[in-house]
Amino acid sequence: MSLCLSSTDNQENAPCWLATLDNRAATRRYSARISRRGTSLSQREEASCPVWGKGRLHEDKLDNPNLALPLVSLDSMYLVSPALSGAPVKTKTDKEQKINIFSVASGHLYERFLRIMMLSVLKHTNTPVKFWFLKNYLSPTLKDYLPHMAQEYGFEYELVQYKWPRWLHQQREKQRIIWGYKILFLDVLFPLDVKKIIFVDADQVVRADMKELVDLDLGGAPYGYTPFCESRTEMEGFRFWKTGYWRNHLQGRRYHISALYVVDLRRFRRIAAGDRLRGQYQALSQDPNSLSNLDQDLPNNMIHQVAIKSLPQEWLWCETWCDNDSKRLAKTIDLCNNPLTKEAKLTAAMRIVEEWKDYDAELKRIQKKMDDSQAEDISEVHQHTHTIDSHSEL
Repeated sequence: MSLCLSSTDNQENAPCWLATLDNRAATRRYSARISRRGTSLSQREEASCPVWGKGRLHEDKLDNPNLALPLVSLDSMYLVSPALSGAPVKTKTDKEQKINIFSVASGHLYERFLRIMMLSVLKHTNTPVKFWFLKNYLSPTLKDYLPHMAQEYGFEYELVQYKWPRWLHQQREKQRIIWGYKILFLDVLFPLDVKKIIFVDADQVVRADMKELVDLDLGGAPYGYTPFCESRTEMEGFRFWKTGYWRNHLQGRRYHISALYVVDLRRFRRIAAGDRLRGQYQALSQDPNSLSNLDQDLPNNMIHQVAIKSLPQEWLWCETWCDNDSKRLAKTIDLCNNPLTKEAKLTAAMRIVEEWKDYDAELKRIQKKMDDSQAEDISEVHQHTHTIDSHSEL
């Protein structure tokens, strides 16, 4: 089944973007039909399309001959409809000059980390930034906070969602469901005019301009990940990828960490990387002993079919795996769990990242300003209600 996502969650007539069909046969059938009669789809026609609902596509409309489908597997990036006439018109991809950051968070502690990650991204770039979050797992508190933070720092954000397909093996644990959303649906979560998306873990702090990653040449690979550090020698016994299955499978390649990665969505869709990853996940996930770190093991397992560009090591520094000398070069700092010390993540954040406390204090000031404003609004409402009651008694 496909999914239609509105570009903003609260706009009635927001443009709708149709994700690729999971059913390959249906995709080929409609693509062939559209190729014969393909024409451009205007924004007005796109927004008023009767088969596109808020966040869903009705399955009973799939046989509609006038159904508009974007050819996500082609490089042209056109939106086409068999019911219209005229030459194909390119979407506004050329105008996209922003950094798109995708992240997920669940629970108040990780939402606190998420806000600090966002602030660290904004502090190190002059390029417009748009954040993308999974709507399913954000608390009402963060949803209320985001508009105030966006107004304060001048960024865009959007909440996206995608219903886990019924045919795809289900995960029961919340953490594993989130891991699945990080890797399994990259081709269907975002609009077609988003050329590159950068995933950043919520508990990460950025120290460089993320525009560097946007501009980085991935050498034909659909995505780029940072390999695990190997400079902290006392952790050698925990480097599982150097022995057994992973050593044989990787055949000399590096094992990559999933805390930070950049995705070339055009290339990703063109080679059907999403279908390949979902197919391999479906096969491996039947075994409860497979994919223990789902979001990380799956792309590393598929490295021979879906290539990974290894990002420079400085793009992700983690105290657990990287030595202290390399910290000064770090472009991002990730708060990895340490199996030796088992230090609490909040304690580690304040100890490892010097600027973390300042960022936290700055965000708390915004929270206080928001709370004071809401308190004033409530006070005005109470005063107005009291006045009305007094007049009623007279």
